[in-house]
Amino acid sequence: MNLLPRLVGACAFVFAVVAQAQSAYPSQSIKVIVPFPPGGGTDAVTRMVLDKIRAGTGWTLIVENKAGAGGNIGMDAVAKAAPDGYTLGMGQTANLAINPSLYAKMPYDAAKAFAPIATIAGQAVVLVVKADSHYKTLKDLVNAAKIKPDSLTMASAGNGTVGHLTGEVFTKQVGIITRHIPYKGAGPATTDLLGGQVDYYFATPQTVISFVKAGKLRALAVSSAKRMPALPDVPTVAESGFAGFDTSDWKMLVAPAGTPPAIVSRLQAEVAKALSLPDTVATLIAEGSAPVGGTSQEAAALLKAEQQRVVRTRNIKLD
Repeated sequence: MNLLPRLVGACAFVFAVVAQAQSAYPSQSIKVIVPFPPGGGTDAVTRMVLDKIRAGTGWTLIVENKAGAGGNIGMDAVAKAAPDGYTLGMGQTANLAINPSLYAKMPYDAAKAFAPIATIAGQAVVLVVKADSHYKTLKDLVNAAKIKPDSLTMASAGNGTVGHLTGEVFTKQVGIITRHIPYKGAGPATTDLLGGQVDYYFATPQTVISFVKAGKLRALAVSSAKRMPALPDVPTVAESGFAGFDTSDWKMLVAPAGTPPAIVSRLQAEVAKALSLPDTVATLIAEGSAPVGGTSQEAAALLKAEQQRVVRTRNIKLD
């Protein structure tokens, strides 16, 4: 019996079913995992962009906050999800580039576990203190830390976050010792800073910019090489007397590795539309970010370059 015609027919049927499923995508709700608690920068950017996609497509997009281990828990859930386009993740610098060099053990291989869809936005982090703090400038804070080593406390949204790493790199560069106080998210860290329980915090701008503008927090410096348009009067760390300092964060929408290219392309196209809207651009800039966009290939190239850069520059380890 000649099985070739049957095999060809079976293959054709499978390809037809796959093609039909992809062309009908999405046929159900899409879950986007944010690997941090509500109220932080990654959460805010995710919800804003998804709102624009919903408005333009009518899709059902659900945010699930799944925090812990510097974003590793949430991103591990993305890595292990079915590669069908119905579970995505909003990764960022910490859990896609920093953590693989920071943690002794990782639950996923960040270089292989994901299919990058698009880079959403980039941003600096902001060093903030309480508005009535004695520290009026960055040099004030550094001088106080040098006079009494290990007396100042630095908040972070958690071990392995960009704010944590920025703070660690800063203390090493300027030669001070402070005590790191990790929180379970940006919201609790900001609350304790406002309450005076900690001295300073390298924060994502979305988390603190409203408090800065309301006069409840004072921004001493931004971590990028250039000033932030949303806080034009706040100097960079380099301008504050610490030359060469430049760190930044980025957000990237990813799917599990193996997600069909047609679905990745469909998602990338909708992200590009959302990021091109004038009100999206204005909102991101006002919150301290800059829209990035671009192709999935460009996102993959950025991810690879950032992972290699972190390997070369980081020597901090966590268990």
